[in-house]
Amino acid sequence: MNRNLWLLALCQGLFLTNNVVFIAINGLVGLQLAPYGWMATLPVMGYVVGGALSTGLVARSQRRWGRQVSFQIGLAVALVCALWCAWAVHNGQFIGLCLGTMVAGYYSANGQLYRFAAAELAAPSFREKAVSLVLAGGLLGAVAGPYLANHTRNSLEAPFVATYLALVGVALLSMVCMAAIRFEAITSAATSQAGPGRPLAQLLRQPAFVVAILGSALSYGVMNLLMAATPLAMQVCGYAFDEAAFVLQWHVVGMFAPGFFTGHLIKRWGVLPVMGVGVLLNLLCVLVALSGQEVAQFTVALFLLGVGWNFLFTGSTTLALQAYRPEEKDRAQAGINFAVFATMALTSFASGALVTTQGWWWLNLGSLLPIALTGAALLWLALRQRRD
Repeated sequence: MNRNLWLLALCQGLFLTNNVVFIAINGLVGLQLAPYGWMATLPVMGYVVGGALSTGLVARSQRRWGRQVSFQIGLAVALVCALWCAWAVHNGQFIGLCLGTMVAGYYSANGQLYRFAAAELAAPSFREKAVSLVLAGGLLGAVAGPYLANHTRNSLEAPFVATYLALVGVALLSMVCMAAIRFEAITSAATSQAGPGRPLAQLLRQPAFVVAILGSALSYGVMNLLMAATPLAMQVCGYAFDEAAFVLQWHVVGMFAPGFFTGHLIKRWGVLPVMGVGVLLNLLCVLVALSGQEVAQFTVALFLLGVGWNFLFTGSTTLALQAYRPEEKDRAQAGINFAVFATMALTSFASGALVTTQGWWWLNLGSLLPIALTGAALLWLALRQRRD
């Protein structure tokens, strides 16, 4: 780990602080402001739809101005949108809140590239561990996100307005850290390659790249389906907000604490076995969630969900790095992130609609389909590689 990677890990933690706060409060604020209950998670959906729509814009800004300028633009958008959302909630504007979170998706599309930048800031032999350790910076979000949401939600007359205002400070701190990172290594690596590289359609003919996209998108989809619905499900069960924040805190710990050793596991055992363990952990999460609705069961299920996501997402990122060349990174990473955000948009809407109309039980049963699809894709690639 060098100085640049430590600073990038801190930016990752601040990015996850923003995301955890959004997940913790947007569904609840949406439930208060939405005209119908099934629309409660539309602000969460707006965040990921905005991310999907921004992937092309972010890729162009990365290609034209480089990592640092593009990342700083994303942070400036985060700051403005935090103010926007605070205004919308203060004035009871549900549509304004949805639009504010949608524009904030531009920041999310930038933040999703931090893990790829980590690989580019490290020596080739250290890429897996660099990705894993920078993702581990998200532990800051596990602590700061729920704490921030819980201690600021009633600081002003309108609930959660102060929480959005606190995210302005998070964005400013991240801008300071980002300004201190030196991305020269990325620029030289990108410009030293001749030619534009292969188009995305040709990259999609590679089985490893296809499985990397599926692993990234479906792992985020399952995680988002269950995580976005958890505060609503716990509210239906009569639990207080601080108990839901506690569950989300352990979920985010599960997402990022394994980052300290996931890269080592991939290096030792290979990327597909580690991703396979992630699929099994997701399955175990669903079984625990179906066993009851006590706080302990919510906590254990969401923790297992987080660890399973870490194994799948870190593995998918590592697998993707093997499938494209440096001059192809912008289009390849944009394609991966678009698939992630599109899946998250679908699951954000589905989580609110299912948990408010069908209940927690059917929501968990529905998540078995993408889990099975991910496992089948990994098995297909493993058999193909063994045959080759």
